[in-house]
Amino acid sequence: MSRQYFGTDGIRGKSNTFPMTPDVAMRVGLAAGKLFRRGDHRHRVVIGKDTRLSGYMLENALVAGFTASGMDVFLLGPIPTPAVAMLTRSLRSDIGVMISASHNPYVDNGIKLFGPDGFKLSDEIEIQIERLIEADMSRLLAKSESIGRAKRIDGVHDRYIEFAKRTMPRDVSLSGLRVAIDCANGAAYKVAPAALWELGAEVITLGNEPNGHNINLDCGSTHPVALAKKVHEVRADIGIALDGDADRVLIVDEKGAVVDGDQLMAVIAESWSGDSRLSGGGIVATVMSNLGLERFLTDHDLQLARTKVGDRYVVEHMRANGFNVGGEQSGHIVLSDFATTGDGLVAALQILACVKRMDRPVSEVCRRFEPVPQLLKNVRISGGKPLENKHVQQAIRSAEEELAESGRLVIRPSGTEPLIRVMAEGDDKDMIERIVDQIVDVISGVRSAA
Repeated sequence: MSRQYFGTDGIRGKSNTFPMTPDVAMRVGLAAGKLFRRGDHRHRVVIGKDTRLSGYMLENALVAGFTASGMDVFLLGPIPTPAVAMLTRSLRSDIGVMISASHNPYVDNGIKLFGPDGFKLSDEIEIQIERLIEADMSRLLAKSESIGRAKRIDGVHDRYIEFAKRTMPRDVSLSGLRVAIDCANGAAYKVAPAALWELGAEVITLGNEPNGHNINLDCGSTHPVALAKKVHEVRADIGIALDGDADRVLIVDEKGAVVDGDQLMAVIAESWSGDSRLSGGGIVATVMSNLGLERFLTDHDLQLARTKVGDRYVVEHMRANGFNVGGEQSGHIVLSDFATTGDGLVAALQILACVKRMDRPVSEVCRRFEPVPQLLKNVRISGGKPLENKHVQQAIRSAEEELAESGRLVIRPSGTEPLIRVMAEGDDKDMIERIVDQIVDVISGVRSAA
């Protein structure tokens, strides 16, 4: 069954446009509520959100759906995605929901669902929910006497702050560190600065004045320029850039240079391996992670297991094969000793612990390998399957033969947009640029002919 609603990270789209409408949100609540009502006990769902204007609308619609299905609803308010996953387990809920479009602009929104174990739902369960959404809704309604209740839960910020703080090694204090943090005017605007301050850091905060429209707007992990300027201005030791729902993080060093997720995973993998804490003999990343990371891990007798793009696939591979570190170049870092999903704050705390223990500048600590030249270009498509075209396939084969052992080629459809993503990397920058341009031209030619 082809999926009409769910993409690689829940349901996402432009607010008040299918599928991000109140009607669909209500149907999702009713369908998921029906599916996760197992047994005779009172069932409950926790719902968190980021700071988008449309969050109010979607929250109320989801509450209507879940209560109509017979579930009680605990409303958490603006809080990071990893906090929702954690509280789903902590509050013994049957399902958790995060209303967020992550790093997207405020006009977009999304619905992410977690099972009672705090992990994102499998493809099979999402397909079951889609079938129920399209079915007769009247069959999913609870009896009149079984309609659920809804209430807001106090103290959730404090619970998450304490959880995050406990992930720091006991012998490490952030005292003496000047930390600039950009909360992207998003879900972590209260909890992240508070956690850093309570751990002893001097904290300078950006992106902590959400107004419903400014989430991810020229700030956060997708726009780290403002943070880099602030680090230079206040002479901070480190900058931390979160995204709208705080499940990803990038670092800015004391010189203003941006450190991506590949470097962060290398830092954590090397540190945890040295402490005999690294499980699985390496880490898990996606096909988009830099070849330099793979070479670095190989030099340290560690492996890099690659998955298709999407943190859910990283987590699935980690769970199936015993890894406890994984993530994406974009800054989704999953540390399964602590969390079931990417957690920007927790990952940043692990980096800060390394900085304190090594007592060296961030620019040295977080530069574990030299990235090989990597180029990514997108080709917008209007339909069809251009990757099945014989001319495109021949161009891909030729490029792979030319790269041979000196590089990699990754071509994939976007999971959220009508795009074909063309990425190549290797030691020869000029060759990489030429190969990507050639393939883009061929795909564009097929698209135009169609």
